[in-house]
Amino acid sequence: MITDWHFYALAIPAIFLLGLAKGGFAGMGALSLPMLAFAVDPVRAAAILLPILIVQDVVGIWAFRRSVDWRLLGWMLPGAVAGIILGYAYAASVSPSGVMAAVGAISVLFGAYRLWIARRGVPASGTKRWPEWVGSLFGIASGFTSQIAHAGQPPFQLWVLPRGLQRDMLVGTTALFFGAINWIKVPAYYALGQFNHANLLTSAVLIPMALLSTLAGVWLVRRIAPERFFTAIYCLMIAVGAGLVWEAVA
Repeated sequence: MITDWHFYALAIPAIFLLGLAKGGFAGMGALSLPMLAFAVDPVRAAAILLPILIVQDVVGIWAFRRSVDWRLLGWMLPGAVAGIILGYAYAASVSPSGVMAAVGAISVLFGAYRLWIARRGVPASGTKRWPEWVGSLFGIASGFTSQIAHAGQPPFQLWVLPRGLQRDMLVGTTALFFGAINWIKVPAYYALGQFNHANLLTSAVLIPMALLSTLAGVWLVRRIAPERFFTAIYCLMIAVGAGLVWEAVA
């Protein structure tokens, strides 16, 4: 188990953000991995977060299990598997600095994308008129960024949101998609040697905090407009991502 207090000084707020994201403040959790990457190897940080994400996924999948667009998932999930394999190959073949640079770049792009969406919104047409098989390509992008940085939302949203799914259908499809790919990522992180005793014990210690922060997110989202926090969070995400890229290059 990790005992360095520097790790927990970053892990506690990172897990809190992850819980808020699952509780309704969608997108905030993408800052968790870049924060942890300042304390430990980014691949190790992602492996520690993965069991926590899997535990948190259970609630969303169970609650919306009857509201799923299976046709959409049928096109995206095979692509996501390919993207996860590509992400595994990248993490296995480059140095930790290379992974850190990728995490930083994905964080910058994620933050910029979310700020752009907040200002201009998702185009009404967007990818809606494209052939369904193109969803597999967006699945590849989502699987790759999810494997590297647990940040698969932007490619997924670019394909799904223009389709105008009903709220429950959107929530259920999103929950099942990311719940599935989080399980698909397990063999990849096992092959990378990251599911060791120390990492799993660290995840176990952080899970209660993740569950409490998820409940806090559910409570807060009903009382506070999430938009008040988004701009600050995504600007911070861009800054943290740029810092990771700089550290990797340096």
